[in-house]
Amino acid sequence: MKLKFLIFAMVLGAMGPGRDAPPPDPDALPQAESTAPDRGQQRNPARLPPVAERAAPEILPETRDMSSQTAPALEVVGFDEVTPEQFLWTRRPIVVFADTPGDPAVADQMRMLNEGASMLVQRDVIVIVDTDPRANSIWRQQLRPSGFSLVVLDKDGQVKQRKPFPWSVREIARAIDRFPLRRQETGRAAQR
Repeated sequence: MKLKFLIFAMVLGAMGPGRDAPPPDPDALPQAESTAPDRGQQRNPARLPPVAERAAPEILPETRDMSSQTAPALEVVGFDEVTPEQFLWTRRPIVVFADTPGDPAVADQMRMLNEGASMLVQRDVIVIVDTDPRANSIWRQQLRPSGFSLVVLDKDGQVKQRKPFPWSVREIARAIDRFPLRRQETGRAAQR
C-alpha cells in the first residue's frame, strides 16, 4: 500500500504544477480567433524565446594570468643519468622499463604520467625510463624487469608496486597514498 502511494505521489509530482501555479501569460495563449491550433506555431508554455531569437552566449576573454599558473613539471630522466641511491629518503622513483624505445606501452604510460604530472609532483615522484636491455643498467640489475614493466619504489628504496601494463596516474597516486612513509608525511599514520 505504501509503495502504491509513493508511486502515485511521484507520478503526481511529475505531472507538473497544479492549482497553485501562476495564471498563464496571455501572450503565450493562442489567439481567440483561431480555435484550431496552427501547425507552424507551437504553444510555448515555458515562455522561452524561439531558438532563432536567442542570443549567442558571449565568450569572454580569459582574465586570469596563465603565466603565473604553470603546471608543475614532472621530472623524467634516463636510466644512465641517475642511480637508486640518489633518491633514498628524498624522492619516489617510478621506473618504466621496456625492451625497445618504440614500445606502445611506454608511449601510453608516458602520456598518462604527463597528464597527471601535478598529482605525481605532490608525491615527490621522479620518473626513470629504461628502454635499452643491452645496457644492463643498475636499475635493471636491481629490479629485474621482463618486457614492459612499471615499478614504483618508495623513498626508502623498497619496491612497492610492479605492473606489467601501463597504469593510470590515479591508481599510482592511490597506491602511493597507502605507503607507510606517505601516510606519515600527510599525518594520517595515527588514523589507521
